[in-house]
Amino acid sequence: MTLIIAISGTWGALALWYQAGASVAIRAIVAIAWAAMVLTVLVLMWSRRGGGVPVFVYLLAVAVLLAWWGTIAPSNHRDWSDDVARMLTGSVDGDRVTLYNVRNFHWRSDQDYDARWETRSYNLEQLASADIVLSSWGMPGISHALMSFGFDDGSHVVFSVEIRKQRGQSFSSLGGFFKQFERTVVAADEGDIIRVRTNVRGEDDHLYRLQMSKPAMHALFLAYVKEANELAAKPAFYNTATSNCVTIVYNMAKQIDPGLPYDYRLLLTAYLPSYLYRIGALDTRYTLAMLTQQGDITARARATGPQDDFSRAIRTPPEPGGEGSLPRGQ
Repeated sequence: MTLIIAISGTWGALALWYQAGASVAIRAIVAIAWAAMVLTVLVLMWSRRGGGVPVFVYLLAVAVLLAWWGTIAPSNHRDWSDDVARMLTGSVDGDRVTLYNVRNFHWRSDQDYDARWETRSYNLEQLASADIVLSSWGMPGISHALMSFGFDDGSHVVFSVEIRKQRGQSFSSLGGFFKQFERTVVAADEGDIIRVRTNVRGEDDHLYRLQMSKPAMHALFLAYVKEANELAAKPAFYNTATSNCVTIVYNMAKQIDPGLPYDYRLLLTAYLPSYLYRIGALDTRYTLAMLTQQGDITARARATGPQDDFSRAIRTPPEPGGEGSLPRGQ
């Protein structure tokens, strides 16, 4: 009973801290009051005062808390940050997919940018590749995963499952467990969504070519479009564990391959390449170390200028044909 009260009590304090109003002072007072109540219940329980009354009162308080928690609903109508101000939607006509609100910002800093939203059309018969990009900002075990689809004409579009930040908000892994953020699917040009991470935010990015059949690539592309359309019609919360940038992709991929195993590396996303390598989603003709070395696109991205072909530059190995190098595009 002590363990149950301690775990549920900690969850309740954090839930109140993140959701009990806009004022930091009010949230702090409510969370501290809840924590004090939990400690009082534990002391009374262990001292055997009051019989079962303290536990009964606590369970009643938890029931009220859960009822309140259930009233917190996601919304598509808030004062959103500019980079997620518009929601991606798509229409499908045979093999032709039209994406609306594809982001193509030109970033000079996180606060200085040219905002540009585009409508783009793609022929899935010309879909040629699927690359996963892992972007790390120094948090142990955690990277952000982006999926880039390439076409025969050399164009690319990146899908990214992200938090939909309100203006002035910043990401919090812990807050992601407590309905702090809505979830959104961003479709963007590589020169926007990858370049801002490497060249503006100082993140380290690795690109891995996925070994996928064309039907599987088609299905995954359309799964992103379906997810975006559903979120535009019915908002949902982001959850750090159950609906993050990788678990959503895993759920999509399960529709293609129901036997795909679940793994802790879907949560500790920095270790995702070893999972992909184990299930044969990466090119096993090369060692994982070689794929990781050749897939490090950080320096290549930072060497690009505004007029460069960003997608081509990050896929051009620094020493083509050198010892241990991979064929272009791997």
